[in-house]
Amino acid sequence: MVHHLSPRDARRVAVRAQLLGRSRPTDALATVRHLTLLQMDLTAYVAPNADLVLWSRLGSGYAPQVLDDLLESRALVEVQGMLRPAEDVALFRAEMDAWPGPGPLTDWQESLEHWVEANRACRDDILTRLRSEGPLPARELPDTCVVPWRSSGWTNSKNVQKLLDLMEARGEVAVSSRENRERNWDLAERVYPAVEALPVAEARIERDRRRLVALGIARATATQPPGEPNHVGAAGEEAVVDGVRGTWRVDPALLDVAAEGRTALLSPLDRLVFDRKRISEVFGFDYTLEMYKPAASRRWGYFALPVLHGDRLVGKVDAQSDLDAGLLRVHAVHWDDEPSGAMRDGVERELRSLAAMVGVDLRVE
Repeated sequence: MVHHLSPRDARRVAVRAQLLGRSRPTDALATVRHLTLLQMDLTAYVAPNADLVLWSRLGSGYAPQVLDDLLESRALVEVQGMLRPAEDVALFRAEMDAWPGPGPLTDWQESLEHWVEANRACRDDILTRLRSEGPLPARELPDTCVVPWRSSGWTNSKNVQKLLDLMEARGEVAVSSRENRERNWDLAERVYPAVEALPVAEARIERDRRRLVALGIARATATQPPGEPNHVGAAGEEAVVDGVRGTWRVDPALLDVAAEGRTALLSPLDRLVFDRKRISEVFGFDYTLEMYKPAASRRWGYFALPVLHGDRLVGKVDAQSDLDAGLLRVHAVHWDDEPSGAMRDGVERELRSLAAMVGVDLRVE
């Protein structure tokens, strides 16, 4: 069966899937279980991404201590830069065991395998140190690599950090906690729960299914970004969206479900807007994260927050948390079109809530 959707239908499915309707969730852990992940990005220009995502859903019922408690209790664990429900490690365990890949290896995978093998002694030193001393940051672990890591990027010669990242992919170490943006590493067996690995093929199908439940509507295949994919394989059912080329996959459980929308301020890394191609095609929304652009080239701001109103993305808020001054400074609200009174009131209400979550006062400049 092929579902024929209007762009508005598709937008409503996406908004409902991301728990951004008028009826807010009340439980942070259940919210993460539904969304499947929180991206662990510590850019705190407004607030860390994980806090922004949870606050956007739970509203005034959320405080950052809630996330801290979930991490401390190990209800959530970090898996390669994503916070996930601890039980979901079962969906990644088989790939960890088969690292660098379960099938024919690419040249890049082979080069990683060879580099780790060449530095086996350093890997063993790290494991021994963690086993005896417990969680440690990378700077306190020995660099006994005999073959340095070469890269044109920021990891060049950061041997221990690169080796830890690959050991995490192998399921040998895991991030135990973070302090002042720095990761503390420990043996994975002390961080991850003892779960039975789902076979690779089954795990990938299940991850696709859960991703579609969280996204509502997505492409079957898409360019692979760093981290979590935007595609969902054969999950759900086929759909076409009026005026948009190609086919989609949709979660049929979200079709024909009445739900009222609301106003929400979103992190630039929020999964509703993370797939910039999807928000352009379905929402008609133009957005780029401009933190990497020179200040003079920015249209909306360093870390502008997309504005959701009902089923439409209608603008961007240029805001910044100034913790020293105890302020959330709102430099500008960039509306895509002339806003209604409800839009303005909704943004003001959300900004006051956001300031309270951060623990500062609101100042519109």
